[in-house]
Amino acid sequence: MTANLIKDGVYSVGAVDWNERHFHGCTYITKRGVTYNSYLIIDEKITLIDTVRKGFEKDLIENIKSVVDLSRIDIIIINHIEPDHSGALPEILKLCPNAEIYGTEKARQGILKYYGIYGSWISVKSGYSLNIGKRTLDFVDMSMIHWPDSMLTYSAYDKILFSNDAFGQHYATSKIFDDEVDFAALMDEAQKYYSNILWPFNMLITAKLSTIKKLNLNIEFIAPSHGFVWRRYISEIMQKYAYWASHSCQNRVAVVYETMWNSTEKMAKKIVEGINSEGIEAALFDVTKNDRPDIISYMLDAKGWIFGSSTHDGEILPVISGFLHFLKGSKAKGRKSFVFGSYGWSGEAVKEIENTISDITSLEPSLRVVFSPSDEELKKCFEAGKSFALKIKN
Repeated sequence: MTANLIKDGVYSVGAVDWNERHFHGCTYITKRGVTYNSYLIIDEKITLIDTVRKGFEKDLIENIKSVVDLSRIDIIIINHIEPDHSGALPEILKLCPNAEIYGTEKARQGILKYYGIYGSWISVKSGYSLNIGKRTLDFVDMSMIHWPDSMLTYSAYDKILFSNDAFGQHYATSKIFDDEVDFAALMDEAQKYYSNILWPFNMLITAKLSTIKKLNLNIEFIAPSHGFVWRRYISEIMQKYAYWASHSCQNRVAVVYETMWNSTEKMAKKIVEGINSEGIEAALFDVTKNDRPDIISYMLDAKGWIFGSSTHDGEILPVISGFLHFLKGSKAKGRKSFVFGSYGWSGEAVKEIENTISDITSLEPSLRVVFSPSDEELKKCFEAGKSFALKIKN
């Protein structure tokens, strides 16, 4: 990647991580890779907004150098301290040691804890403005979206909202703008990003979207810290965030299961047949064969969730157990569910699943079979799916 012009005097200077496939440890499979976006503003005071992940310092430095000598950087803005955004800060500060750093007080504390440094730091809050020449930059507190230190930076002169993790996507690319890629792929990655990172903060996101609306910002570009810069589809992504944050759902069902000897899988397939018989869309996910981010993304706006597991040693199977504990953190509302499973002699898995998800969904009666389901039991699975689909419709 090289420095790319977004608007006169504003450059994207971050790095592309083409080969990253396990973001946030192993919690987020990034099939299309990742970008670490950093932005450079050339004005009377040269300003850098965010850095990149450690290991990509060289890319960032070379990109900045193609526009201006790093020693001339006057201002560094830290919108968020997570290491994929702040990791290169220690190396950057060596090259511009006199730069002033702006961020929230929580960010200052976090940068000190991570790196033992924070340089010449100015703590800011919502309403704080910084004049850098032709431009005045305004800061908006975004605490807990998705860390307590987060904020946005807005340049009225450029009509650019530097949104940090909000409106991001994990999508490695040599392109810069949202209209330079297939729209469906773009929105797929945006939904996956929201569902796997921001879903637990729906209430806060609704409030922050309201704050942004009240500020009446004139936004022609949204420049997030991951993925494409939005210029054509700004209203679409704003509407999607409002939709997702409101716990809105579609009439569709995710059937998620783990099986040992295919008995639970047989039940799952019949349940899906029953759902489909009522004209309701259903998707079937074996958690051992599908990536968790893809399943979570589908579930984000699905009204129905159905979960199945065989019982092993008196417990739920291990992969779906981890999946459900991750899902529980979504704090979802308005979903309907039921649980099913096969067992040999005790059958505790169904009850264990119900206990795990009872806080985030309303439960319908469960369905259990001993060993492999008989034809009669498979009919019951079909009817359970059919009945559930009718409840989803209504």
